[in-house]
Amino acid sequence: MTAASPWWTPDVHADRRPRLILRNAITAALRDWFARRDFVEVETAALQVSPGNEAHLSAFATEAIGPDGQHLPLYLHTSPEFACKKLLTAGEKRIFSLSAVYRNRERGPLHHPSFTMLEWYRADETYERLMEDCAGLVALAAERAGTKRFAFRGREADPFAEPERLSVAEAFARHAGIDLLATVAADGSTDREALRAALVKAGLRTAPDDNWADLFSRVMVEKIEPALGQGRATILYGYPISEAALARPSADDPRVAERFELYCCGVELANAFGELTDAVEQRRRFILEMDEKERVYGERYPIDEDFLAALAIMPQASGAALGFDRLVMLATGAMRVEDVMWTPVAG
Repeated sequence: MTAASPWWTPDVHADRRPRLILRNAITAALRDWFARRDFVEVETAALQVSPGNEAHLSAFATEAIGPDGQHLPLYLHTSPEFACKKLLTAGEKRIFSLSAVYRNRERGPLHHPSFTMLEWYRADETYERLMEDCAGLVALAAERAGTKRFAFRGREADPFAEPERLSVAEAFARHAGIDLLATVAADGSTDREALRAALVKAGLRTAPDDNWADLFSRVMVEKIEPALGQGRATILYGYPISEAALARPSADDPRVAERFELYCCGVELANAFGELTDAVEQRRRFILEMDEKERVYGERYPIDEDFLAALAIMPQASGAALGFDRLVMLATGAMRVEDVMWTPVAG
């Protein structure tokens, strides 16, 4: 079997170039879209003292060497989130960032070690407003690419149709026959045994060392996500509070958080929060996440104390992160995110 030619060979580049030019057109359209809504584009440092504190995110580690020879551990950011929230504390009201982010342990048709994240924040606005933003951005990408449908792995969606809004609890009931919130207490604590029994009844495998989050993720991956975003995009909202470490609790039900994800053709495109601004609660959640990371991967990341100090006085806000390469992939009919990256990482 002959190995594929590198992306930089003239014939391969000639095949790739039309999608890359469309990527540039979508980039320009997005910047214009945000500018017309009074957003300010910001650039955040890629090097951070903490890459983020989510259990299953893996970072690239490095270090800075000062003039005195001192070594300071640093990480390439997995998201510009911490820096953007510091800018909200500083007084910015509407900001967006379109920048490279870095995640280790990730490579495949929908994953790449270095990719482009579109992240935007609205101070003093609800996360429902971000749902409207997501619908507008999907339609904009399709318009600039000159397509009337998105397709991926046999699934299709109309990018101009109003997205379906579906709660996580409704999705579990519809696609897996599971009463998810029956396994979540009023204080947000979870019942692992109740959820395990529900999975067994639904014919899903379980393992002796699965915790509640493992079981939740298995249902999401095997039953829920493949069914989302068919015919039109889906906004999946109301995640259990334990699955939304950076989001505030819902005013309607303390068991769930103000978190939603955007799906199209079974592909997760965006993740959004009504932002948590309780620094004490945020620290508690970060510690729980790092305890889980240490259990699974044998490592933990430091907590950005500067971020928690800023969070304590940050205004109420909502923010979203969208995988820009995935959006371009769907808009241009590509099958892998690498196909719409100008210079993919070797590997």
